Amino acid sequence: MKKNIAIIDYGVGNTHSVKEAIELLDFDVIISDKPEKLNKADALILPGVGAFEAAMNNLRERDLIAALNKMVLEKRKPLLGICLGMQLFADDSEENGLHKGLGWISGKVKRIQDEPKLRVPHVGWNDIDVINQSPLFDRLQNKRNFYFDHSYHFVCKDEKTVAAKVNYGKGLVAAVKKNNIHGVQFHPEKSQITGLRLLKGFLNSI
Repeated sequence: MKKNIAIIDYGVGNTHSVKEAIELLDFDVIISDKPEKLNKADALILPGVGAFEAAMNNLRERDLIAALNKMVLEKRKPLLGICLGMQLFADDSEENGLHKGLGWISGKVKRIQDEPKLRVPHVGWNDIDVINQSPLFDRLQNKRNFYFDHSYHFVCKDEKTVAAKVNYGKGLVAAVKKNNIHGVQFHPEKSQITGLRLLKGFLNSI
């Protein structure tokens, strides 16, 4: 039986490109902001582009925070956060002020420091270094090149929750993992075959 995947629709995600990538992998997938529909899924994906504050406000306005806490923290439903979706796992973000996050993985979201020869935002293709093994990486073999597009990065309090890093001036968090919660700073849906392999690794682990 095919697994059912739900993409959380909260007004700031590139939901359709993520949906198309999952459909290519032959999984059933819906896009929804309805807790009753999300709850029926075997796994959730939280995409995201844009500003941290707006994303959290949209989750609140859709009454999704309490529902997601129950699904993810209590029921341990597998979840993959993408880009801003991963950053929302943090305790808070300093983007345009200080804003509270979901608090699922302890840490803060901070701006990438401007350095000579480094552009902010960080846009483009980079290799990642796997720090702690995760199902996300099971199918990558030696190909670990992904597409990034971000100005802020997740600084995890506990290094054990860091699954991978990317070298951009210094080692920035590229992926996180804590129990059933997975997240990536890059965009697998824009990372061609390597991105599909990563998504396949997550979906096969359900």
